[in-house]
Amino acid sequence: MLLYDNRLSGNCYKVRLLFALLSIAYEREELDVFDRSNRPGVIGDLNPALRVPTLVLDDGRALAESGAILHHFAQGTEYLPVDDYERAQVLQWMFFEQYDIEPNIAMVRFWALGDMAVSDVLREPKLQAGHRALTALQRHLGRHQFLVGERYSIADIAVFGYVHVADQGGFSLEPYPAVRAWLTRVAAHPGHITIED
Repeated sequence: MLLYDNRLSGNCYKVRLLFALLSIAYEREELDVFDRSNRPGVIGDLNPALRVPTLVLDDGRALAESGAILHHFAQGTEYLPVDDYERAQVLQWMFFEQYDIEPNIAMVRFWALGDMAVSDVLREPKLQAGHRALTALQRHLGRHQFLVGERYSIADIAVFGYVHVADQGGFSLEPYPAVRAWLTRVAAHPGHITIED
């Protein structure tokens, strides 16, 4: 398999993390997240949205979007519950991540890593929405060890992807002790890799 990837991307990291946990072998091709000018020629036939991660399976079929890739490869593993309701809860947290964390925490981090000048008019609403997302996580993780069923799942992988680097966008995690404790639990899981790996 070939993963079109970027080391800065939390979305790509989620896929690499699950593959590490499952000992799945694959090749990687790095694509720039700031200069996307070559993407139509490289992945245009594979992913109409031209985003990473894009995965090319051994049979040549392509699969895009981190959540879809996580869901596909977690089938039949300990990282996706068997119970239908818990599976729906996994999807709930994955949708939460894409709706509340990725557009806010990840976007502010992207601006910071790219050294982009962004007005407070754009930045402040993202910061406020990111803190609302962290507050929601704090409420839930104050009562639970993991996001679903008290065990590590792709819901945790999906949310961990950008929350663990939230400080790179200027989000202090100091007010969120349950979130910080959860980050430590996730990072302690056997087979864990860092975003730099």
